[in-house]
Amino acid sequence: MYFTDRGIEELLNRQGGEQISIDWLAARLQEFVDLNPDFEVPIERLATWLARFEDDED
Repeated sequence: MYFTDRGIEELLNRQGGEQISIDWLAARLQEFVDLNPDFEVPIERLATWLARFEDDED
């Protein structure tokens, strides 16, 4: 198990019963980068990957 799996599991446990919007997710990612600027590049990569996810399935 990767360390990030714990964070993903916590997110699912806390938010798993709810649906979240892309707007909510984008705001949380922006807030995280504002508080943790060293993570700007990984968050940018994640956001880009998520934005293009359906493109890869074609």
